[in-house]
Amino acid sequence: MTELGVDFDGLKDLVESQIRGGVNGLVSVGTTGESPTLDPVEHIVTIRKTIEYAKGRVPVFAGTGSNCTKEAVHLTREADEAGADGFLIVAPYYNKPSQEGVFLHMSQIAKCTKKPVMLYSIPGRCGIEISNDTAMRLAREYPNFKVMKEAGGKVEKVADLHKRAGDLMDILSGDDALTVEFMKAGAKGVVSVASNLIPETIVELVKLCKEGKWEQAQSLDAKLHGFFKALFIEPNPVPAKTALALTGKIKNDYVRLPLCKMSPQNLEVLKAELKNIGLL
Repeated sequence: MTELGVDFDGLKDLVESQIRGGVNGLVSVGTTGESPTLDPVEHIVTIRKTIEYAKGRVPVFAGTGSNCTKEAVHLTREADEAGADGFLIVAPYYNKPSQEGVFLHMSQIAKCTKKPVMLYSIPGRCGIEISNDTAMRLAREYPNFKVMKEAGGKVEKVADLHKRAGDLMDILSGDDALTVEFMKAGAKGVVSVASNLIPETIVELVKLCKEGKWEQAQSLDAKLHGFFKALFIEPNPVPAKTALALTGKIKNDYVRLPLCKMSPQNLEVLKAELKNIGLL
């Protein structure tokens, strides 16, 4: 992003770097894509451009969630028409509905598309979670609900959902630092922030976990621990975009208000961790 708008040339380069790095899919306009500060036109155009740049080489899931059901349905329909392969739908934030409200909200989205929907539970940002009971109810009621992106930090929640869902629903980690522990508990991968910078490494980490090479996975995870932590030393995506700019992968670290540049102290911490993993 620049002060003039979305940097589509930079987005194209980023898509290419991810696909070259071996990722299995892309998420367009998630939180790391600054979805909260994109206007509705920018939101859909960015999804369209991501699909265009991916050229069918990997699936593109579009972030179309909202705390307004009507808006979420509209965005999902627009992204569906644009050619998205699926949708990332976050729990309704701020208005904090009951689990019945979450179920009804998600049901409306399921009814407007036949494509897969990835539920996204992140209580730290939303104030509520998508409970395992609600996830199971949705998965049984609607064939769309194939995946849960879990970013609540609880290994036991992942283990419980995996035990209950079996093949009905896959689980992906929403937290790079918990990928190994979540995959031990039954998750099948990660929707990664760190992959924006080190896609090959994240792909290797997931591969090691899938192959049950836990000692090697934990060793690699330990080397990345400081970097993972630094990416969230300030609100996402500020550190990620700063790191991308520092390493020359995007033009600058511009973010829209209310996000702002990193503090000098935290910037030095991020730089140190980038040096530790060989990016600076």
